[in-house]
Amino acid sequence: MRVAVGLVVASIVAVASIYSFSPRSVPPLRETRIPVDAMQLTDIKQSKAGTIVAGELGRILVSPDEGRTWKPASVTGDRQALITRLVFADDRHGVALGHEGWILRTDDGGQNWTETAFTEKNGEPLMSAARLPGGDWLAVGAFGQVLRSIDDRNTWQTDTLPGLSDWHLNQIASSADGRQWMIVGENGTVLRSTDGAQSWEAVEPFYRGSLYGAVHLGGKRWVTYGMRGNVFFSDDAGQTWNAAQTPAAVSLYGHTLAAGGELLLVGQGGVVLSSKDGGEHFAVARRGGRASLTGILVKRDGDWMMSSDGGLRAFAPNARDASTNESTNKGAA
Repeated sequence: MRVAVGLVVASIVAVASIYSFSPRSVPPLRETRIPVDAMQLTDIKQSKAGTIVAGELGRILVSPDEGRTWKPASVTGDRQALITRLVFADDRHGVALGHEGWILRTDDGGQNWTETAFTEKNGEPLMSAARLPGGDWLAVGAFGQVLRSIDDRNTWQTDTLPGLSDWHLNQIASSADGRQWMIVGENGTVLRSTDGAQSWEAVEPFYRGSLYGAVHLGGKRWVTYGMRGNVFFSDDAGQTWNAAQTPAAVSLYGHTLAAGGELLLVGQGGVVLSSKDGGEHFAVARRGGRASLTGILVKRDGDWMMSSDGGLRAFAPNARDASTNESTNKGAA
């Protein structure tokens, strides 16, 4: 009897072993989709690698095909801190800035990022950066924070600028030739330079709200924009400013220049404002939705891609019925 039982058990084990190692079909893995249409995105840029977006939890995404598909960039460390801005000095070299004084650098257009600064305790958000004509990099942020790198973004040291206060600094921008520079921020803060960022001076406040961005339009013409639809233009490299005419009292957070020099500003409520006269008068080019737009790119076909706190948005401004040509991107990894 024991022999019979033993033979049965041995047979069961043998059959089980054969089954375990036998080939069988495996159901395909479910596609992993990056929810680029629902993420909090703070910026969008174009580089050699393609379209780059960034935002919540330190995520940076890359699309080689103008937003049809997306893949995660390689990022050293897992800080999960909000990235506030992407900055490229050219199509390969750039930085990503974030909360807790987080700075990442890339040398391949944004496919790979290496951490070069992070403050473990009491770190403040960094908001903007730029490569200066002399080769140094300058980063600015909350409470008047200024950092400088003299070794091509590898290390950063605290710096200061003339006329600086503890107001938040939101953007640093330059003219195409690198001679004129502007830093704008909270409480109407404007610092300007006309000698390639070698010296700076504070501009007498002309507005007491926050300024979120600035753009050079050629010659000595500059435009700066901020809270509640306030936009200003200057014809003397930022020494004096005049108020522009705008149709929407919404905060404006980003900009781009389209074909023919058209200036586009994006902001709250999905608003895009357009100016074709150098920033003196603006019209509504697009509105609607709850998302606040944070950045905008014009694609090769003229359509727009926009980052927002509610995900990536696409818009066809030249469509006959533009209201029917709004979409979100459904990129997958």
